[in-house]
Amino acid sequence: MWSSSTCRSHGRGCRSRCTTSPGRSGASRSVPPRTTKPPESVYYERRGRTDGAAPPVLFLHGLGSSAADWAPQLGPFGERYRLLLVDLPGHWRSALPRERLTIEAMAERVDALLDQLDTPPAHVVGLSLGGSVGLELALRAPARVRSLTLVNAFARLGPPDAAGGLRMLARLVLLGVAPMSVVAAFVARGLFPEPQQAHLYRLAVASLGRTSRWTYLASIGALVAFDARARLGRVACPTLVVAGERDRTVSLASTAALGRDIPGARVELVPDSGHVTNRDQPTIFNRTVLDFLAAH
Repeated sequence: MWSSSTCRSHGRGCRSRCTTSPGRSGASRSVPPRTTKPPESVYYERRGRTDGAAPPVLFLHGLGSSAADWAPQLGPFGERYRLLLVDLPGHWRSALPRERLTIEAMAERVDALLDQLDTPPAHVVGLSLGGSVGLELALRAPARVRSLTLVNAFARLGPPDAAGGLRMLARLVLLGVAPMSVVAAFVARGLFPEPQQAHLYRLAVASLGRTSRWTYLASIGALVAFDARARLGRVACPTLVVAGERDRTVSLASTAALGRDIPGARVELVPDSGHVTNRDQPTIFNRTVLDFLAAH
């Protein structure tokens, strides 16, 4: 059973800022953020309830972000569940693997982490890139996933419209010629364009600025190569698809396809929300997802 006693490096009571090297017993160790770690290591945090009766929820963040992006969910979800938050491979406190970065490889590392932590079937919540990883995890290791929540996600990446395609092209050009601080500001402005979202914009700039250029490019390559459309009918767990009504990154057609092709999937459209729905509409997001989890 997964609990705070499972930390193999520090024993009982260790709940956060640990890394693990999937597949290598005893390789976990405590490190401060930004510390260099073995290439296999994945940073994770444990939050929320600590009793074994509470089901686990695994949060998987989006491109260029980190576990910190789930801050608005920690309180509401932590009251009912044990929370496991990770930095996906190459992002902030997790090392970039030696091999080519793919969605399949990311899912494999998350799977190995869950195995090392003896995690029972978890509710998996993934945003964008994290949604792709969560979807791949549900397909490759269905026994790991109690339910799946896909937030502004897709089975095959495609911009919402011509303007979205131009924004992606501009992002790639900037990645080739500009400092990451400029790239971060450009991407964050697309995520949070409204004046009243200035605080969210600043948080996004800081988060994106912690991502290396190579991680960002490799992750985009992984997303472009990912195509799970032909396998959606094999998703066996209860699935919730959450879509921001004003998402400028992922088309509503892409999220609608998830709801159409995943057996029994439920789709929720969140009004006045962009690509990062858990942050720009946290109250609606938390209520919607918590109600779904409670039913499963």
